[in-house]
Amino acid sequence: MKFGVTANPNIAHARAGVQQLLPLLGKKHTVTLESDIAANLGKKGKPLEDMAVDMVLAVGGDGTVLRALQRTTARVLGINSGSLGFLTEVTVDEFPDALYRLERKEFTVEEGGKIAVTVDGKRLPDCTNEAVLHTAQVAKIRDFEVWSNETLVQKLRADGIIVATPTGSTSYNLSVGGPIVDPRVEALVISAIAPFKPSARATVVPASASVRVKLAKPKECLLVLDGQQEVSLKGTEDVRSTGSKERAKLVKFGDDFYRRIEVKL
Repeated sequence: MKFGVTANPNIAHARAGVQQLLPLLGKKHTVTLESDIAANLGKKGKPLEDMAVDMVLAVGGDGTVLRALQRTTARVLGINSGSLGFLTEVTVDEFPDALYRLERKEFTVEEGGKIAVTVDGKRLPDCTNEAVLHTAQVAKIRDFEVWSNETLVQKLRADGIIVATPTGSTSYNLSVGGPIVDPRVEALVISAIAPFKPSARATVVPASASVRVKLAKPKECLLVLDGQQEVSLKGTEDVRSTGSKERAKLVKFGDDFYRRIEVKL
């Protein structure tokens, strides 16, 4: 198989994890390291976007997995090298057995929806978990309007608004009281961060809906994509989210969504 390998070179346990994996992969398989981790290890590499591989091994935590899913359309196997991650499938120590199963094609690929985000019509990187529009300053509340297909869903005062996929429903959305949504459901979850009114509730809309989050009183804010990329906004921009045609392809070895919730949450 042709494997791509990505990890955050600034995290010691991620670097060590890659070094532990490479001898196993080099015996039978073609391996391409992403540029940053390759340079850190004194090897040649290339950008993740330019790799022509069968699968990307994302070594680290959920952040590394989300970054990989933003930059490649290949299947991604999350390999945990530190703290428990919801999107990672195996640990570094479990990888020898995982590699054996990969070679025998004893795995499945869970395809989840992504969010296509535009700002004033300009397409930004797709999100696997969520797009978050929140205040640019700490402890500053904003007046938001949430629209779906040009229909006003709600007006509310809050620190921010989260638009999440079912995959992302167990992440930031869950921490603010939003619902868990089965990843087989084609939907988007809209939830508020620290709403002024306790009665504010999350809303679930079809993935095909065009969700617009508007500031009723334009002020500076930040748009954060999967926690990986921040875009500074004036507050006057047209920010829209909808289901993307691209899919997040996560390699799995059998545990279903509800067992992962039971074990990891």
